[in-house]
Amino acid sequence: MLELLDLRERGERLDATRLETDPTVADTVAGILRRVFVEGDDVLIELAHRFDGAVLSEGGVLVSDQEFEAAERDTPPELGAALDDLIARLRDLAGRQLPREWWEERDGVRFGEIVRPLESVGCYVPGGRAVYPSSVCMTVVPAVVAGVSEIVLCTPPQADGSVPSPVLYAARKAGAHYVAKTGGAQAVAAMAYGTESIPRVDRIVGPGNAYVTEAKRQVAGTVGIDGLAGPSELAIVAEGDVDIDMAALDLIAQAEHDPEARTFFITPDPDLVDRVAQALDEALRDAGRRAIVDAALAYAKAVLVRDLGQAAQVVNDLASEHLLLLLTEPEAFLPTVRNAGAIFLGRWSAVPFGDYGVASNHVLPTAGTARFSSGLRASDYVTVSSVVRLDKRSAARYAPGTAAIANAEGLVGHARAMDARAGTAEVVEP
Repeated sequence: MLELLDLRERGERLDATRLETDPTVADTVAGILRRVFVEGDDVLIELAHRFDGAVLSEGGVLVSDQEFEAAERDTPPELGAALDDLIARLRDLAGRQLPREWWEERDGVRFGEIVRPLESVGCYVPGGRAVYPSSVCMTVVPAVVAGVSEIVLCTPPQADGSVPSPVLYAARKAGAHYVAKTGGAQAVAAMAYGTESIPRVDRIVGPGNAYVTEAKRQVAGTVGIDGLAGPSELAIVAEGDVDIDMAALDLIAQAEHDPEARTFFITPDPDLVDRVAQALDEALRDAGRRAIVDAALAYAKAVLVRDLGQAAQVVNDLASEHLLLLLTEPEAFLPTVRNAGAIFLGRWSAVPFGDYGVASNHVLPTAGTARFSSGLRASDYVTVSSVVRLDKRSAARYAPGTAAIANAEGLVGHARAMDARAGTAEVVEP
């Protein structure tokens, strides 16, 4: 089940997974985007029937107040309490992630940065045959904490035209203003362009399938996006006294996300590879979602390295969405990690805790994008603007030097605008 890659005597380096655009998917998505831009809600209703078997022509696209109320009644109390706790944890986490306004004054220049929430955001939550109230919380709560005025959530309807009660419970408790029964590329188009029912947003966030990801790629620039999501990923670095049964469960937990999920078990200990492979075979006997797990584990790799220094190189090359350090002293390894979406330290820190909001968001960079991007956070829902005020004396002081640079770049108008300030101000020597 675990393909062995022995890098101990080889100079070979592993490549991160990469997103590949399927031309057929790209063409299909482009057509859907055009139709939604022109035809609006009618396309959402048509495609909900075609792809989800749902008839929305009477009730419309948006979830009604009555549906929200029914969902709150129908959500089991234990699940409702767990979602309430998840939301509270995410509020605390998001509150620590916002940039702060600041001001300074130096040599007659008052300068700083102001922080403003986006006016509107769109949150995409996968659905159809699956139920993900946790993704509702992950995308909506940071927007609420950031102060976004209008939050739209889109998720595919079930065949009866409803949205699962836990999803609606989470949406209302988290603070979404609208929930629309639409999924796929058409949902992204509706949020990017606006329809009769769904307001246009400034940024779209949240995970989705290949069509959702391609739609986000095509509307990027018209609206902001959080990133392009690929299959889920986990890299485990293990050495020493490792509970191999726990390690096997960690691999299975990641594999059940998606048949394309990628998992790596990295260690300098050949004996650990054999032991975890055996434990994995045993744990699979009781695994759920077996078809998905088996498909994903067909990609799983055990990577043998010389030492933890080479393990760090592998980790940074892979730039995985999740990194689990099953080491005696994981904090000692942490400074060597440059590229990872979320990092979990030690045997008790199972990655699924982060999936459910224990000190992490689960919307994380995949496909190697952890090299240059971060997980979803409250700061993604704000803009930061520079603010500058010069007085008469500081304008005269800075104009000669800044105008000289402008003239060197051939931007005469820039230079003249600054020289005009110097000419009307008392010149002050530096």
